Amino acid sequence: MRNFKEDCMSWIENLLWNPSSVAHIVFLYAFVIALGVLLGKIKVFGISLGVTFVLFTGILMGHFGFTADKQILHFIREFGLILFVFCIGLQVGPSFFSSFKKGGMRLNLLAFGIVCLNIAVALGIYFVADGRIELPMIIGVLYGAVTNTPGLGAAQEALTQLHYTGPQIALGYACAYPLGVVGIIGSIIAVRYICGINLKKEEDDLKNGNTEEARRKPHMMTLEVRNEALEGQQLSHLKRLVGRSFVCSRICHEGHVTIPSKKTIFHMGDKVFIVSSEEDADAIKTFVGKEVEMNWEKQDMPMVSRRILVTKSEINGKKLGDLHFRTSYGVNITRVNRSGMDLFADPNLKLQVGDRVMVVGQEDAVEGVASALGNSLKRLDHPNIVTIFVGIFLGILVGSLPIAFPGMPTPVKLGLAGGPLVVAILIGRFGYKLRLVTYTTMSANLMLREIGIVLFLASVGIEAGANFVNTVVEGDGILYVGSGVLITIIPLLIIGLIGRLYYKINYFTLMGLLAGSTTDPPALAYATQTASNDAPAVGYSTVYPLTMFLRIISGQLILLMMM
Repeated sequence: MRNFKEDCMSWIENLLWNPSSVAHIVFLYAFVIALGVLLGKIKVFGISLGVTFVLFTGILMGHFGFTADKQILHFIREFGLILFVFCIGLQVGPSFFSSFKKGGMRLNLLAFGIVCLNIAVALGIYFVADGRIELPMIIGVLYGAVTNTPGLGAAQEALTQLHYTGPQIALGYACAYPLGVVGIIGSIIAVRYICGINLKKEEDDLKNGNTEEARRKPHMMTLEVRNEALEGQQLSHLKRLVGRSFVCSRICHEGHVTIPSKKTIFHMGDKVFIVSSEEDADAIKTFVGKEVEMNWEKQDMPMVSRRILVTKSEINGKKLGDLHFRTSYGVNITRVNRSGMDLFADPNLKLQVGDRVMVVGQEDAVEGVASALGNSLKRLDHPNIVTIFVGIFLGILVGSLPIAFPGMPTPVKLGLAGGPLVVAILIGRFGYKLRLVTYTTMSANLMLREIGIVLFLASVGIEAGANFVNTVVEGDGILYVGSGVLITIIPLLIIGLIGRLYYKINYFTLMGLLAGSTTDPPALAYATQTASNDAPAVGYSTVYPLTMFLRIISGQLILLMMM
């Protein structure tokens, strides 16, 4: 009996305190992550810290002596960071370069200004403090103030290259993060009241104005041919006359519905179902005739409209016009849904695996198109593991390449965060040219990202917890908090006022810009709740790719150049 009790005590002691035990390490990580995620769901005044609470839970456990072997902590931390950053790159890659077009350029320039001002305020505090705050610690405070965890990871990886042995910069991050979240939302509210913004007027202006999204968003309408100049003209001639891109998916002539071809003849009184971009809709309507009501589902021709899922890898990257669906199957493609957003089916639009194509035609023809595109949901249920790990492999190679800059004593490396990020963005945008299928379901991408970030945060917290009290509570914790507030608020107020007063940006879009420039999901959630439209989400997604890239790279460069 006594031996049994001793064995039990030994087993419990080994499970709780042995830093080299696999069971202890898994047990510790599971507890820290589970408790941190649960606590992160608690909302205070409608704001929650999300998975970042895993960091605080890890710090608490580390403070009470629960730790693991340093090499194991380091491996899990870096692997989690790589996984998180790579999945972010895959997500933002397809829209990274297109976000700089037209209206997006202005928003990205303002976001770039916020990033630069954040850095300027942080470095200003560093020099004014005159040695009281070390450079690595102010970088940690900077990333906490802008709530950017991947940047913290990249900065830590750069410090590893420099063989840094000072205080854990995650402590500065932990001090600045909570008020960083509050400060971002507070700045958004402050801009509203400083500029005297009326939300109802902003919403009306947004509805009446021409936005960049109107150039891509499909608009559907039924028109009655009233223009006498179109009598006896073919559809192909109509497209040349209008000079705008559109799809005529159905035509009703004398009560009979058919799918038009380019040789279809128009007559006065015909009713046509047209899909175009929102920007071109008024011009087409003015040229063809007035908009009328018609129930296309109750006609005498057995036609169907169905969303077909692109799952065949050989379709990846091909232009819609090159597939000749109208000629081969007698169907029309009216729009394409990608990542939850409907796009007008322009012939030059390149299809990607995971797209949902709206096809209109006779049922047997639609089935033929479904066979050509794949339409196999089961094929998309399996994540493309090969692409993910090929990308990580290439990312680590790129991140390890030394890049020499004039005046710098040591070459710069993108590191284990920057390398995979750059490669993931390039693969996400151009992978189809190498026959790489980059599609991953949103749930799978989020799962991999969440696993990566909680592993990273738990590792950082456990490692930093041992010195938490000495460094923060008994040290300069209040200074870190105050510095973080300045780093958060000053740039957002300056750029927010410039964007509103000088560039006259709609407030809902501006909210998305300010939230996206800090990559802060709670701020986006607040903006979305405030607005009754998707403008904040559009602004957020426009600046998010560039901002995330700059956040991850900038901290590394500052440390490598100034230390």
